Amino acid sequence: MGELEKLKQDCIVKQKRGLHIIIASIVVWGGILAVELLNVPVLTKNLFVFVCTALLLPISYFISRLINVDFQNKTNPLTKLGMLFSMNQLLYLLIAMWIYPTIPNKMLMVLEIIFGAHLLPCSWLYNSRAYFISSIVISILALLVGTNFKPFILASVMLTIVVAFCITLILENHQLD
Repeated sequence: MGELEKLKQDCIVKQKRGLHIIIASIVVWGGILAVELLNVPVLTKNLFVFVCTALLLPISYFISRLINVDFQNKTNPLTKLGMLFSMNQLLYLLIAMWIYPTIPNKMLMVLEIIFGAHLLPCSWLYNSRAYFISSIVISILALLVGTNFKPFILASVMLTIVVAFCITLILENHQLD
């Protein structure tokens, strides 16, 4: 096994392929679904959706403690690369912020596409088919469902997909044992 593969394996084991963040995503998408079911104006919903997404890191940190994940894994230089993979999503959120007042009924769709697309490089880092497949499925389904159905349906589909993704990731992690 080469040095790069050893570093990737270290990330896979110590961070359980980012399971803590995916579990936190279930909580966040559950919150987003609840927001979409509220009887408030769409701009208010969109604001609450952004608030829900801001909770991802604090929730994932708490979950990392519960499931014994090394949240930062500072000894591995690939952890910084993994953070970079995730942080590029913040730049793409500028697109969602533009959509927010411009085409408010499509903001959630754009947010889901951004979420799905940002998973793709993690498939390399974690040697994970679950990340690879989820990235593609989430992005395509977000576009198809988001253009044809109301946002609460889109949030329901997303929550279902993220739960399935989490289960698949747990199964991938069990193969390590």
